[in-house]
Amino acid sequence: MKKIYDYFCKAEVAVCGVGFVFLVIFVFASAILRFLRISMSWNIDLAMLLLAWTAFLGADIAWRSGQLIGIDIVTRYFPKKVQELVLLLVYAIILCVTVIICIYGIRLAWTERLRTYQSMPIPYSLVSLSLVVATFSMSISTVGKIKACIEHFRTTEPVEHAE
Repeated sequence: MKKIYDYFCKAEVAVCGVGFVFLVIFVFASAILRFLRISMSWNIDLAMLLLAWTAFLGADIAWRSGQLIGIDIVTRYFPKKVQELVLLLVYAIILCVTVIICIYGIRLAWTERLRTYQSMPIPYSLVSLSLVVATFSMSISTVGKIKACIEHFRTTEPVEHAE
């Protein structure tokens, strides 16, 4: 199972990187073509589709690698065990939120399945699916973080105070 997850993570990074490169290419090409007074409206629609996928997949990649901003101005003064409990609580809240967003994202994708882009025959639900895939992946990443936090919580020995 770990190998499948690692493969999925590598594929996610590759898709996000390739999507970002094509996003930049499409936006740049659209700007050049607009300067030359050539209209290609599908460039912008495709760029918006790629933006959704790269943004949401990039958020999961950042979450998994611990590169999101954290605010610990209050919790840094707590004892280590309390810090770990607060972290576990935050992970549990994040897991609940990502599961809820994933469920409602599936419903939104189903609702949007018949709507298409104005300039392309691509269903608009592909944008909603980016949210579903990313939050599902974030849920899996969060479960891994919760598991690691619980393992760390179990293995650390309580500090005994000498009197």
